[in-house]
Amino acid sequence: GGGDQIVAVGYRQQLARIDHRLFGIAAALPEALCTVWYNLVLTARLGAGELLLVHGGGSGIGTAAIQFARALGARVACTAGSTTKLDAAASLGAEVLINYREEDFVARIRAEGGADVILDIMGAAYLPRNLDALRANGRIVVIGLQGGRKGELDLAKLLSKQGRILATTLRGLPLEKKAEIVAGVRRDFWPLVVSGTYRAVIDQILPLADAADAHRRIEASDVTGKLLLATR
Repeated sequence: GGGDQIVAVGYRQQLARIDHRLFGIAAALPEALCTVWYNLVLTARLGAGELLLVHGGGSGIGTAAIQFARALGARVACTAGSTTKLDAAASLGAEVLINYREEDFVARIRAEGGADVILDIMGAAYLPRNLDALRANGRIVVIGLQGGRKGELDLAKLLSKQGRILATTLRGLPLEKKAEIVAGVRRDFWPLVVSGTYRAVIDQILPLADAADAHRRIEASDVTGKLLLATR
C-alpha cells in the first residue's frame, strides 16, 4: 500500500470515479477489486456452481472475494477468527462459516464435497490442510504468507486430486498485465460497484494522525473489511 495523497498512475491503471458517493470509499476499492479479479477470474477460473473457500473472510480482500464470487454464481465458504467477522461474511453471501479458532476447516469443507478453489492468505501453515480440503481438479491460489514461506507438500495427494497450486502478487507485474487486470475489473466488477450491488466493507475511517493506532489494529486482526485513513 501507500500513503501519498497524489500519485502518478498510467491511465490504463485507473478506474473512473463515476459518482460522488464513491469518493469516501475510493481508497478501499482498487487493490481489493484487482486482487480478486486477478485471482478468481483470470488465475483460478472460478465457475458458477463451484465452491470457493476464502481464508480471512472478514478481511478487505475476503469481503470483496465473497461478493464477487457470488456474482459469478459460485458458492462461498470462509474462515475467520471472530463471530463479528463471520456475521459480516454471512451478510455478504457466504454460506459456510468457519471459526478457525474453534473448529477444523478441513472437516467442514469435506462435508461440503471439498473446495474447487481456495483463496489462501496463510501460505505454508495451511498448505497441507488446504490440500486435504481440495476436491478433484481443485485450485489453491496463494496470495499471502501470513503463516510462513516454507512448508511440506504431499505431491502424491496433489497428483491423485489432479490439483493445482497457483501463486500471485500484484506487485512487480508488468504494466501490460496491470492494465489487463484493471480492464477486467472495469468490465466485470465495476458495474456492480456503480449500481450499489457491491458493498465496500469499511470498519472505520480514522484521521491520518491516528495512523499508528490503525496499523496496530490491523496487526492485531481487529478490523473487519477495510480501515481507511482520512487526509483531510
